[in-house]
Amino acid sequence: MIKSIGIRTGIVFAVCLVALFYLTPSVMKDGLPAFWKNNLPAEKIHLGLDLQGGMHLVLEVQTDKALEGTIERMANDIKETMMEKKIRFRGIDRTHMGSIIVEFPDRQAREAFERILKDNYGDFETAATSQRDGRETAQIKLKAKRAQDIKKQAMEQALETIRNRVDQFGITEPEIIPQGEDRIIVQMPGITDPGRAKNLIGKTALLEFKLLDEEHSLEEALRGNIPEGSVIAYGTRLDRESGRRSQIPYLVRNKTLMTGASLETAKVSIADRFGEPYVSLKFNAQGAQDFDRITAENVKKRLAIVLDGVIHSAPVIQERISGGNAQITGSFTMDEAKDLAIVLRAGALPAPVTILEERTVGPSLGQDSIDKGLWSAIIGGLLVVLFMMIYYKLSGLVANFALILNIIIIFGALAAFRATLTLPGIAGIVLVIGMAVDANVLIFERIREEMRGGKTPRASVEAGYAKAFLTIFDSNVTTLIAALFLFGFGTGPVKGFAVTLTIGIVASMFTAIFVTRIIFDYFVWNRKVQTISV
Repeated sequence: MIKSIGIRTGIVFAVCLVALFYLTPSVMKDGLPAFWKNNLPAEKIHLGLDLQGGMHLVLEVQTDKALEGTIERMANDIKETMMEKKIRFRGIDRTHMGSIIVEFPDRQAREAFERILKDNYGDFETAATSQRDGRETAQIKLKAKRAQDIKKQAMEQALETIRNRVDQFGITEPEIIPQGEDRIIVQMPGITDPGRAKNLIGKTALLEFKLLDEEHSLEEALRGNIPEGSVIAYGTRLDRESGRRSQIPYLVRNKTLMTGASLETAKVSIADRFGEPYVSLKFNAQGAQDFDRITAENVKKRLAIVLDGVIHSAPVIQERISGGNAQITGSFTMDEAKDLAIVLRAGALPAPVTILEERTVGPSLGQDSIDKGLWSAIIGGLLVVLFMMIYYKLSGLVANFALILNIIIIFGALAAFRATLTLPGIAGIVLVIGMAVDANVLIFERIREEMRGGKTPRASVEAGYAKAFLTIFDSNVTTLIAALFLFGFGTGPVKGFAVTLTIGIVASMFTAIFVTRIIFDYFVWNRKVQTISV
């Protein structure tokens, strides 16, 4: 038993040492091996939005726009297929109701189109047909299930894209969760530049490569005579002397030769001539092949690099470009270039995102919450400590010592697992303080009963821990199960409460049963005390 006490004491010492190590400030970790530097958190404990301040956003993903975009692309695809199959048609148009109307010169052409639709476009169905003055019209639309799938996929992709952007922005422990069918809640603790964060999250970041229409007059297009298959888009130019930006119109072909979906990475580089930042792009294997083919087929033509409908540059393709590298210039600031690289790496949003609700929690409110939470924990802890000392005498001191270790282990675990401490999390710690001594109360009462029955201190301690263990274990396990469900299904503050409660339950089981038993065993086995102050 003496040897066993030494082993158990070593385990307790090791656990406390690790907890204290994770709680030490990062400045004290200089000179440690690389493994520790890379795996230890830079901060001691991450604070949630309600404690350190930050931003709370409710976003709406315009899934209808994603559906419209899909139908637009499919309409263009159907048009190209009919041209390849030499099916005669007078026109194709997309209505605001999400359907496509195709006009044919006769019935034979319409029937040929319907066969193609059945063989190649199974997601569409014919909604209506009509005949007037010898002309045939077919109205087709996406099947209801396919339309719902597109909206759901757009929501999932938007959630993942926003999560990637926020993670790369460097925000500690953000909370990004879906709400309903088309909303996303974003909580960003410690944000210092709300405007930049909103711009980063809301940017669609649709990167497209298109050819300029150099066969038609830009001046005529600006007068309203826009040629079919082209559109007017604008870029910006920075005047270095005045620092002002001016808009430049371009006549651009509608057809997108390539999108940012083929990007492998995007990073910020510095231009040699003026020292200005720009974004260098590298395509994946398929993208490199496509870019090689596009540049080979369009030498001496201007290729516009379009981001969210804005032309950032339109260089002349001097020669075939192999290797899959390109760059976006545009007189960026360093922050603008960094944010652009982030959104390009994270991918484009499948649909526009609008901000429905915005709340900013100031650091003064966070500090006030921290102060009140700490005072509640301190006062509650002191009351528990006083009660245990008065009611259980020296045994109460043992329980109080275990309680202090319990709190150290809780905060050490929060730092080690990089968990976020929230205001409800502080409430969870206060609750755990009461639960920790509750186990000792059960044990001490059992020991009292055994001593009243005339048993020796050694036998009383043995029986007290043995008889109280199952009761303590059952109550803590049931509470732990509830805490795990709160963590799994809760969000925000509920999850913060569940984190500290879960860690606290495990820590209190360790300290209330394992640690206090070592102390009692030391006195009844090593010191051979004749009575127990309980």
